[in-house]
Amino acid sequence: MASELEPEVQAIDRSLLECSAEETAGKWLQATDLTREVYQHLAHYVPKIYCRGPNPAPQREDMLAQHVLLGPMEWYLCGEDPAFGFPKLEQANKPSHLCGRVFKVGEPTYSCRDCAVDPTCVLCMECFLGSIHREHRYRMTTSGGGGFCDCGDTEAWKEGPYCTKHELNISETEEEEDPLIHLTEDMIARTYNIFAIMFRYAVDILTWEKENELPPDLEVVGKSDTYYCMLFNDEVHTYEQVIYTLQKAVNCTQKEAIGFATTVDRDGRRSVRYGDFQYCEQAKSVIVRNTSRQTKPLKVQVMHSSIVAHQSFGLKLLTWLGSIIGYSDGLRRILCQVGLQEGPDGENSSLVDKLMLCDSKLWKGARSVYHQLFMSSLLMDLKYKKLFAIHFAKNYQQLQRDFMEDDHERAVSVTALSVQFFTAPTLARMLITEENLMTTIIKTFMDHLKHRDVQGRFQFERYTALQAFKFRRVQSLILDLKYVLISKPTDWSDELRHKFLEGFDAFLELLKCMQGMDPITRQVGQHIEMEPEWEAAFTLQMKLTHVISMMQDWCALDEKVLIEAYKKCLAVLMQCHSGFTDGEQPITLTLCGHAVDTIRYCVSQEKVSIHLPVSRLLAGLHVLLSKSEVAYKFPELLPLSELSPPMLIEHPLRCLVLCAQVHAGMWRRNGFSLVNQIYYYHNVKCRREMFDKDIVMLQTGVSMMDPNHFLMIMLSRFELYQIFSTPDYGKRFSSENTNKDVVQQNNTLIEEMLYLIIMLVGERFSPGVGHVNATDEIKREIIHQLSIRPMAHSELVKALPEDENKETGMESVIEAVACFKKPGLTGRGLYELKPECTKDFNLYFYHFSRAEQSKVIRGKNILRYFLLSDVMLCIMGTILQWAVEHNGYAWSESMLQRVLHLIGMALQEEKQHLENVSEESVVTFTFTQKISKPGESPSNSPSILAMLETLQNAPYLEVHKDMIRWILKTFNAIKKIRESSSTSPVAEAEGTIMEESSKDKDKAERKRKAEIARLRREKIMAQMSEMQRHFIDENKELFQQTLELDASTSTVLDNSPMISDTPLIALGPEQTQITEQRQIVTCILCQEEQEVKVDNKAMVLAAFVQRSTVLSKNRNKFIQDPEKYNPLFMHPDSFWQTKEQRRQQRLRVHTSYDVENGEFLCPLCECLSNTVIPLLLPPRSISNRLDFSDQPNLVQWIKTVSQQIKALQILQKEESTLSSENSQSMIEPQFPEGFRPDFQPKNPYSESIKEMLTTFGTATYKVGLKVHPNEEDPRVPIMCWGSCAYTIQTIERILNDEEKPLFGHLPCRQDDCLKSLTRFAAAHWTAASFSVVQEHFCTLFASLVPDEKYGNLPSILDIDMFHLLVSLVLSFPTLQCQDFSGFSLTTGDLHIFHLVTMAHIVQILLTSCTEENGMDQENPTGEEELAVLALYKTLCHCAGSALKEIPSGWHLWRSVKAGIMPFLRCSALFFHYLNGVPAPSEIQVIGANQFEHLCSYLSLPSNLICLFQENSKIMNTLIESWCNNNEVKKYLEGGRQAISYARESNKLIDLPDDYSSLINQASNFSCPKSGGDKSRAPTLCLVCGTMLCSQSYCCQTELEGEDVGACTAHTYTCGSGVGIFLRVRECQVLFLAGKTKGCFYAPPYLDDYGETDQGLRRGNPLHLCKERFKKIQKLWQQHSITEEIGHAQEANQTLVGIDWQHL
Repeated sequence: MASELEPEVQAIDRSLLECSAEETAGKWLQATDLTREVYQHLAHYVPKIYCRGPNPAPQREDMLAQHVLLGPMEWYLCGEDPAFGFPKLEQANKPSHLCGRVFKVGEPTYSCRDCAVDPTCVLCMECFLGSIHREHRYRMTTSGGGGFCDCGDTEAWKEGPYCTKHELNISETEEEEDPLIHLTEDMIARTYNIFAIMFRYAVDILTWEKENELPPDLEVVGKSDTYYCMLFNDEVHTYEQVIYTLQKAVNCTQKEAIGFATTVDRDGRRSVRYGDFQYCEQAKSVIVRNTSRQTKPLKVQVMHSSIVAHQSFGLKLLTWLGSIIGYSDGLRRILCQVGLQEGPDGENSSLVDKLMLCDSKLWKGARSVYHQLFMSSLLMDLKYKKLFAIHFAKNYQQLQRDFMEDDHERAVSVTALSVQFFTAPTLARMLITEENLMTTIIKTFMDHLKHRDVQGRFQFERYTALQAFKFRRVQSLILDLKYVLISKPTDWSDELRHKFLEGFDAFLELLKCMQGMDPITRQVGQHIEMEPEWEAAFTLQMKLTHVISMMQDWCALDEKVLIEAYKKCLAVLMQCHSGFTDGEQPITLTLCGHAVDTIRYCVSQEKVSIHLPVSRLLAGLHVLLSKSEVAYKFPELLPLSELSPPMLIEHPLRCLVLCAQVHAGMWRRNGFSLVNQIYYYHNVKCRREMFDKDIVMLQTGVSMMDPNHFLMIMLSRFELYQIFSTPDYGKRFSSENTNKDVVQQNNTLIEEMLYLIIMLVGERFSPGVGHVNATDEIKREIIHQLSIRPMAHSELVKALPEDENKETGMESVIEAVACFKKPGLTGRGLYELKPECTKDFNLYFYHFSRAEQSKVIRGKNILRYFLLSDVMLCIMGTILQWAVEHNGYAWSESMLQRVLHLIGMALQEEKQHLENVSEESVVTFTFTQKISKPGESPSNSPSILAMLETLQNAPYLEVHKDMIRWILKTFNAIKKIRESSSTSPVAEAEGTIMEESSKDKDKAERKRKAEIARLRREKIMAQMSEMQRHFIDENKELFQQTLELDASTSTVLDNSPMISDTPLIALGPEQTQITEQRQIVTCILCQEEQEVKVDNKAMVLAAFVQRSTVLSKNRNKFIQDPEKYNPLFMHPDSFWQTKEQRRQQRLRVHTSYDVENGEFLCPLCECLSNTVIPLLLPPRSISNRLDFSDQPNLVQWIKTVSQQIKALQILQKEESTLSSENSQSMIEPQFPEGFRPDFQPKNPYSESIKEMLTTFGTATYKVGLKVHPNEEDPRVPIMCWGSCAYTIQTIERILNDEEKPLFGHLPCRQDDCLKSLTRFAAAHWTAASFSVVQEHFCTLFASLVPDEKYGNLPSILDIDMFHLLVSLVLSFPTLQCQDFSGFSLTTGDLHIFHLVTMAHIVQILLTSCTEENGMDQENPTGEEELAVLALYKTLCHCAGSALKEIPSGWHLWRSVKAGIMPFLRCSALFFHYLNGVPAPSEIQVIGANQFEHLCSYLSLPSNLICLFQENSKIMNTLIESWCNNNEVKKYLEGGRQAISYARESNKLIDLPDDYSSLINQASNFSCPKSGGDKSRAPTLCLVCGTMLCSQSYCCQTELEGEDVGACTAHTYTCGSGVGIFLRVRECQVLFLAGKTKGCFYAPPYLDDYGETDQGLRRGNPLHLCKERFKKIQKLWQQHSITEEIGHAQEANQTLVGIDWQHL
């Protein structure tokens, strides 16, 4: 594509580049009609620069635009070269004291919980770090983009408004000086001209709606005939739909379509086709046709290329204006003037208005550009911010209307700017008084909720999808209202009072539409068919909760306002009620000689609603009246005479009765919607303005009526009036044998009613009802929450009500009532209740849910007379009577418990009353007398007291005995006080009794609970032991086998040395002989036992093979072509696989579930496995022949082996020539003595074991090389040896990093694993092709002992010596079994080991970095040091002078020891498991001389250099051949790198302590693919530190034919398929394994309360927890990531549904 354009582009460029900015500006300065000149210039040049082809070329366009279009403007504006003009302006300008940094998406923002005026006041990271707030309680969040930093805004902060950087900019002069004084008159005029023209041009062209003609003054002659097919973004269609449609419409590849879709989503529009009108129109019709089936079609326009060009330049201009005004406040002021100047059409015609009102018609990119400009201009200039706010408020209704129609999110709508004005207290007050903002917002809100029922209430039934969508959008208006109310006025003007009350009226109208909405009727007979819509109403209630509270707070601040508001609210409530009561007949109730008139109403039969916001608001205002004592000061101003208490209590009472009936199961057939409503009614989110206010309203009612009347109405509403008014009703009731349900229901209702009475009398703990303040209230909440169980900080915060600033007030009191316990490695910190606070606990706390109650305070005194009322006594008496004659009636213990609680409360009241009373006043609280009077004549029931005395001894009331005793004791104490004539002396004694008594009462309560608990426990224990007995009977065999298995395994693991005094040696002719115990194992599938023997069936362990790069230093190496790759030599930078395994199982058939990759779960412990390892006896003991005493030394051995190899080569040649020439004239080759190459050893293993050997070998090969399984492939044995070596190396590394000793500390899983794996690898040659393994041995041997046949082998620097050792030792038997000269296998092992060790020493010496140490000279030089120096000199001699100058011997010996240690440790593990020699006790602990002990165990001299001296004959030639390798020379001359020893362990990357620096790093990270666009889900690889753009189309790549996300692709390059990532925005660790498996893991960042914050919802500051990070690192080093994922996916099924490969 580029090539076609080249010549044309150059031609255009020439004419454009010759255009001079200075000349053009000069021409403009002379011009009489500047506008016309500028427009002509634009009309001519813009189409030549922008939109020249199908694909945008932003760099070229920007360069030319700057040169041809913006340059002249800058010259014109400065009057000189802008390169000098702008810096001058900048110097003259005073820097602003406002920060004004506009946040990018995902950038960290900070809010101070102590000083911010409201939660929307935020700081950017730089200002925050320089402010006083970093020492306070702050909240950290990530920005959604678009807001800006409030540093320097004095209205936003209670203290510390400036950071250190902006503090310097505060001017000494207080008054605002005019910023224009820094500019010359001339410049002001020029700036004004150019700004006015350019701003108008940009606004006109962006809001231009015609598709193929320009505004007349921009039209040019000879217009080209090119069009764009422009696709616009919407929020209806998904990415997939758009991509699919584009592929069809414009024939592009999927990659291109993804590119288009990403740009459309980001910028709001993108041209998808370029050409003539017809060509573009055709694409448009396909797109529209394809996307209009279910929804409205995608918006597509065919636009003339010159329009698109001008629009592109329009956007460029707005960005340019934004950057120009940054040079000087004067320029900013001029731009603001230009923008807000009234246009020719009068009101709302300024440029700013025009842009705002076209907001919903503009595309996303244009919106964000002009919003940015507004922020950097209008919002940064305080004078114009005010004017802008007024314009915004005037247009508010229209803007919101457009927003409702628009489908873009609020973040890209101009309405989101409301937060900038409404939260500034002075602006908000001004807008309320001048623009009547409160009323406007509420009216706009009401306009959008049109659905009403007959009574004018909101109706949300059968909401269509569109209405539901609108309802969601409407909620942002409530947010605006909250912003306006958030800062409360201290001084009120009459104007403010007037406007606030006007707004309050509008608000009451809104609440009136909610009063009684969603009414429900009880379903009788059949279950409700369709769950009614209830969520919308509750959503509305929840969103309004804070607004309702804030309205009350505003009213509380001014007495006049409060009185007016109270009157208005009462009037509206009367209106609501007048509509409700018709049709309900009046009735009269009588009980105990009292009568009351009320209406007949049954909650269980009529309609009832849970939404009563007007009643509740009145209750709130009523409490404020009593709290501020306005009611006493100005009773004449209040309409107290109009208050009808029965009317006030009617609806709240119905609501509480509804809850009681739901609890009693009477509304079961109404389905879940009702249960949910009741739940939310009590829930912490709503209860403050729902349940709590209903209780307050009832308390208000009680205090204004005769308690007897109140109780009778209550009985009637609870539908219990009959039970208590008819004597013996209960007896009849139960004798008629009515259905059990009804009895149960009535009992529950009585319990609920008593509970309500307890709440009404006892709950005076809210400010305004009792003498308490808000902190006491919150303290009490916390005590009752923690008395259920210890809770984490976040749980507590969720359980407490939040205010509008998202604060609960908890931190101020928590220290007083609870202690904090720090978390361990998992879990979170918990708060526990301090023991001294338990005395404040009340079982009947009104915020307990029923469930909580089963888990787990007491001077306006009108309420307490409630307990004295006759009806109350009658109720108590009746229930006690039922308890006394307990067989005749249906009653329940908790009913009795509640009555006893009430009696106790009344006695407490009376006692306090008596103690506080002065001599002459009459004691009016006479509960004791009332309860000692027997009933009236007709029924002659015994007195309450008498009944209590009877109950005291009732056997069936064991649990309540203490409580009854306490009541009687208290009663007697009160009686004593009353009888004694003088109150003073007794009072003291009384005091002590009093304390005891309350203690007794508590004790009684506790004892009762303990008793219940004990009975329940006993019952459960009995059940459990019964079940156990059953289980054991059924599964007898199983139990016996487990015991036997335990016994058998214990013998296997007995590693104690046989002969204690001889040193233990693991290899060589002196190897310690041990007798192998019999090993008996049990199959976990069929529970059969079997001994592990050579000829038995195979027993196997489940295992998991995986690729790994945990030990690798260079992560970018790839196997280019796995089919041809030969893994024979392992580079020291190892890159292989490990395995892990589990329990024994016998395989009769191959595992039944072969998922694609052959993975299955271990049947016992459900660990992920993908193959099995056979259990074998030590292979060397099977094939070991007699030892002869005269074993050859190393030199002889090397000679012999070399000869044997030669013989094999000759044989091979012979075979190949034989087959080709078929000639008989070959002479018999000469073989070394005793070598019989034609001998084929017999395979000792049974068929089933052979099959297992092949299975596991093939699995290793398949996974390691990622190729198809092929048993015959010569690389299979290599892979087996390699995996054995690598696994040993990883385990050695882990033990080393954890500073654990080499033996004795491995978990049995790893111990079994290494044992089986080593034995398997040693036996594998029997299942492989004999000649192939021999060939491998020859090649490997040749890498140390050169042989001309094997050229081109890797240099000594490029071989991992431990891998070489393992492969040589394990392939040697193929050669040794044909040797009958009497060399034993162990001799070969020893010589191979010595040879490799020497090669490794040379490797270490060649690569050791020789930093000099000042103390070297004083170090003693022993024989080791001298020997090593001599060796180093030999090396220098062989390698030429290229080796570094000779350091001291001590230094060399130190680096040799350190470098070879890991090799020796690995070898010790290898030979231990290969030959089964137990490890000496010295290596089983960490101590000194580890090196010497290891050497002796491995039969090495502790001065390793002796090896060279003993075998100097052959070693010198070998060293020479090693050093003469080209690669070694190249390295010594500095031409390449090599690994140096000892290798460092790899660790995960270092993470910063403070999480916000990570967020900051991520917010600066832009997606590498979509040019400079911010990444939505930046994700950090914890292995290598790369930041990736996860979970987005832009960064998907193709991997093995599938599209995968950036993280998955990265795991293949960085961790061979396994990855550990930190998702920075979510603060979540992500584990990935392969394409299909992944899980989330708790992040290593905790807040001060020891909790993680996944999703950053709470925003508490987070810091790195080193222990948790270590734990993740350990999982990685132990290769347990895949297993962790397996466990997580087993435990949580939702994880399986996630598309991990797209992350």
